[in-house]
Amino acid sequence: MPADTPDTDRVDPAPPQADAAESMTLEAFADTIIPGQKRSPDDRAIAGAAEGGGAVAAGALELLRTPATGITAGLGPLAAALNGHATAHAAAHGLDLTADLDAGVPAFVALPFEHRTALVAALTTPGHPEKDGWVLLALFSNMAYDSAAHLSTADALAANHPGLLSMGFAKPDGDGLWRFPRYSYGRALARPHPSTTASGSPR
Repeated sequence: MPADTPDTDRVDPAPPQADAAESMTLEAFADTIIPGQKRSPDDRAIAGAAEGGGAVAAGALELLRTPATGITAGLGPLAAALNGHATAHAAAHGLDLTADLDAGVPAFVALPFEHRTALVAALTTPGHPEKDGWVLLALFSNMAYDSAAHLSTADALAANHPGLLSMGFAKPDGDGLWRFPRYSYGRALARPHPSTTASGSPR
């Protein structure tokens, strides 16, 4: 199971240079990796391509801004580069983003979901010169959903984390510990070694 996050790896507030456009862009990227439902009718970052909570609801932005990832300093440049690619993609496909751009919506956020998907697929294709950076961003977006790496596992489940719940991750006992009193396969697969301690550890 995912280890509890040490205090030294806590999520720090967004740095001063992390403005709303950067946050929207990163959320839109994460939503392209694991789509979810909109938080409100006017939500632009989440396209609403799937029901239930996706990567954004699972805390992708919070994980990306956790210092332990080692990529926090690069988030601004990545967001700017993604919007640059989105502008070029829109021009190449005859998409007019003028109204959205004039309204302050980042170019990648302004793309329809199918075009977001096509652009991310192109950026993560083997041989693309920037592939490593985009794959890393996608990896952390997935990690937020499938392991809640930025949170204590017990806290994530208590908050109804969409990824852990969708995978059927077992909830802990009332004291926050997992004991699994029943065999997960419905039967014992092997007899315990005679030197096994009462806690289940080898002696």
